[in-house]
Amino acid sequence: MNRITLSDLVAPTAIKLHLKSNDRDGALLELVELVPDLDQQPEARQTLFRALQEREQLHSTGIGDGIALPHARNALVGLVDRPVIVFARHPTGIPYGSIDSVPARLFFLLIAPTVTLHLGILARISRLLRDLKLRQLLLTVDKPEKVIAALREAEGRV
Repeated sequence: MNRITLSDLVAPTAIKLHLKSNDRDGALLELVELVPDLDQQPEARQTLFRALQEREQLHSTGIGDGIALPHARNALVGLVDRPVIVFARHPTGIPYGSIDSVPARLFFLLIAPTVTLHLGILARISRLLRDLKLRQLLLTVDKPEKVIAALREAEGRV
């Protein structure tokens, strides 16, 4: 598999810097609405939302440090034909059931067409988000393009 470049998987239109919801399901709905490939497919959006809810009921995707990585347990075959990452930020944080109980402020929704891609991208996101400088930048940038630039810069350091 070629090296996964996260900054290439996030489009400026799939970035929301001010989530409005104050609960997990509301945040998941806002994230699903940003998936570019599904903007004209209400049934597919509903399928994705339900899959994300089921995954959260199994175990929270809040990984600590104010980060949540919502994703479905299985690759949603046929839903997308390429991997998609949606990034969103909440101004104060949402209780998310993270292991450290810190409310989630940074959200990376992942959808991939295959299990292999799904797992590879999840691992890559997790590795990148260990970078404190990247996390701090993501909390403060004021434009979607700066999110992508911050990811690209962090990937260059890994």
